[in-house]
Amino acid sequence: MQTLYTAAKVNNEIELCEVNGQQDRREIEKALLKNRISYYIRWPKRSLFNKKKELCIICINENSKAEAEDLVQAVCDELGIRVRFLMRPSRNDYL
Repeated sequence: MQTLYTAAKVNNEIELCEVNGQQDRREIEKALLKNRISYYIRWPKRSLFNKKKELCIICINENSKAEAEDLVQAVCDELGIRVRFLMRPSRNDYL
């Protein structure tokens, strides 16, 4: 007997982009929330040479990839925010 959730794909998050700075992160978060795109933020560990940066990685569900990419690109163009798009599967340390 299989349940409805047996065939569901899980752990399908991708790292959308890398943002440096709290204000830039807030602007991208506002845009994602306004457009009802689910996300979470991953804070990478700081290295010895990279202590002052406020770097974070915004992760989204793979199903929202195209919409989120267009949205973040539009926000970046409008406000002059610099981000680095990653578009790679998210590394889950809890598995």
